[in-house]
Amino acid sequence: MTRRSFHHESVEVRRQDLIAATLDAIAESGIQGATVREIADRAGVTPGLIRHYFVSKELMFQAAYRAIMNTMFETANDAAEELGTDAVSRLRIFVIANFKPPIIDPRNLSLWATFISQITVDEALAAIHREGYLAFRDKLEAHIGAALEETGRKLAPGELRYLAIAINGLMDGLWLEGSMAADMFGEGELAHVALSSVERLLGISLAEKK
Repeated sequence: MTRRSFHHESVEVRRQDLIAATLDAIAESGIQGATVREIADRAGVTPGLIRHYFVSKELMFQAAYRAIMNTMFETANDAAEELGTDAVSRLRIFVIANFKPPIIDPRNLSLWATFISQITVDEALAAIHREGYLAFRDKLEAHIGAALEETGRKLAPGELRYLAIAINGLMDGLWLEGSMAADMFGEGELAHVALSSVERLLGISLAEKK
């Protein structure tokens, strides 16, 4: 086990260090096996100091789940906002980013599956899951709506929500396949499948402009 060096940094940096140590412990030992002592050892602190930042192990696990959900969402959206020059390109980049590291990754899948197994018995984790799902779907819906408006396609009432739900489900399925068995797919294959499917659902081209 590698001990982190718990630097004399701001409260938020220390909190993020503890969340990272929690995710490492859960990835290796599962939720039941990830004890406060193990997390403290990974972070290089005493168990007592952890309680200065998280009053319970449950709150630490909730913060860890929210962190993994937010990281996966923000990585794709940040790429779209930073690299996209128009609405269509932002949607294309958003979709592709979900099929590249660090989003498509066996460790992320393992952590996600571990937390998902708890949401039927843990109301707090279930609420975080719902929050993360809706945040991702709402942003996807915004990117879709902007791209369709830019290309002049008119939508029937309720159609944008329908498209966001369908495309979110499509991307989730491909993400699972790629995270579980990346060796079964060629480089960029899943991103290509996702883009082609999204184009067909939307009736527009997402091809990069020459």
